[in-house]
Amino acid sequence: MPRLGLLLAALAVTATACSGATKPAGAAGGYTVTPLSPAAKGPLPSLTWSLYAEPYTLDYAQAYDYPPNTVLANVCEQLLRVTPDLRIEPGLAVKWANPDPLTWVYDLRSGVRFHDGTVMTADDVAASLKRQMDPATGSPWGSAFKNVKTVEKTGPLQVTLRLTKPDVLLNELMAASPGTIESAAFLARAGKEYGVPGGKVNCSGPYALDKWQQGESITLKKFPGYWDKKLTPKTDTVRFTFVEDSAARTNTFLSGTADGGYMVPSSSLDRLRTTPKGKLWFGPNTAAANLAVLNFQGTLGDLKVRQALSMALDRKNIIKAAAGGIGIPAKAPAARGAWALVPEKTDEIFKELPEPVYDVAKAKQLVQDAGATGKKVTLVTSSLAPEISVVANAVQAAGRQIGLDVQLKAVAPDAYSSIFVDKNARNGLDLVITNGYDNTPDPLEFYQYLRTGDFGNYGNWSDPVYDDAFDRANAAADPGARTDLTAELQTITMRELPVIPVYEAPFSVFLGSRVTGAPTGIAQLYYPWAATIGAAS
Repeated sequence: MPRLGLLLAALAVTATACSGATKPAGAAGGYTVTPLSPAAKGPLPSLTWSLYAEPYTLDYAQAYDYPPNTVLANVCEQLLRVTPDLRIEPGLAVKWANPDPLTWVYDLRSGVRFHDGTVMTADDVAASLKRQMDPATGSPWGSAFKNVKTVEKTGPLQVTLRLTKPDVLLNELMAASPGTIESAAFLARAGKEYGVPGGKVNCSGPYALDKWQQGESITLKKFPGYWDKKLTPKTDTVRFTFVEDSAARTNTFLSGTADGGYMVPSSSLDRLRTTPKGKLWFGPNTAAANLAVLNFQGTLGDLKVRQALSMALDRKNIIKAAAGGIGIPAKAPAARGAWALVPEKTDEIFKELPEPVYDVAKAKQLVQDAGATGKKVTLVTSSLAPEISVVANAVQAAGRQIGLDVQLKAVAPDAYSSIFVDKNARNGLDLVITNGYDNTPDPLEFYQYLRTGDFGNYGNWSDPVYDDAFDRANAAADPGARTDLTAELQTITMRELPVIPVYEAPFSVFLGSRVTGAPTGIAQLYYPWAATIGAAS
């Protein structure tokens, strides 16, 4: 999904969905990509975890970025679960069925308790899903339910979704925010105070929200009534702190003020790889750094201009400037790691894609042919992460080389975040740097967000051929057939360039020397990662 995120530049790997470790060929300095750090050897009374920004909400229906989901992964749960090696397994639903193309049936786990001690029923599940669909909620995940006609309780522990058209991706997204379950009674009591700073949530995860001190920290406490004994927390209390400045955040790792954190600043990779204070791990990822077009009525509405801008990007030098040369250019906006549904097809699909072309002279000619010489392109940038500024400056320089007047508009970190959830925040902007990622192992999820009218289609790009191809893919129950059809969507996307790929990255996590056990990859957005962290010795 094209969204905000720190743009960690590092080598992408092909075996993202494999459970074993892999070593990327040609990696500068060499490193291993693995879904798990070594298992914890004992319990801990507490740990402190560093986030690069404070969550703007803890409402599952509004959680649409890394910080809120990193916290909520330990507090709330979904009907299905994404594992650290990017597989989907049962979660709050013990099984699911698709008896006909227009029906999904979920049989629920018995004996699951919310943090207030009440027992989960089908009423809670129905209410949680319907809330996502309610326009009054304003959920960015609402479009995931675009084909849902009804959500019905069909038994004390059974919920049935009836559709208007086949939708395989809907079921997979039950392992992400759309499938999150909260107590219906608690939602009714909390009202507008649900998930806000100082407010509460009442889910079923291994940790319960203890307190949120806005601007300072969020504290979770171990939930003794958690149902999944395999994930009984090894640490009693988890405290999240928020450090936006990259250098200051790195110092929290090196000083031991923070025991760890995901999405390590790329400017600090060398220091953190060599420090005796802990270890930097690289894990599976589904993300790629992209340029998303926000305005197809302006200069970038001309395909030739989009092609020219892509062709003018010196991706290798962008990677050098952003992350010391540890990275590879992206061939497509959905990273190789996003193709984890049928990983044996990934190599074949990506071999068919050409390497990104770098040709300034040809790009300049395309701008001239489009009659766009001297026309303005406004690219939004932010101090949220130094990598954003690095990429923005490189895009500006590339644009000016080929005759485009690329102007940078700097905004505060919270305003940058708003671009991805508030269409009015995009007014006057042509281009934004994003970190496009999947929440599930299916690459179709990424390409869903370019469908006409989707919430994640920030520039309102529309192509009826693309929409038809998406519907065919989303109706394909067989994973292999769906992967092949998704490759067609990728071909259309690269031909039309509503999103311009830049580079790929694995995930990162730093663990201080006293802790271990954390999953290392992007599955931490939904998998209860803190539950597995404990003492390293």
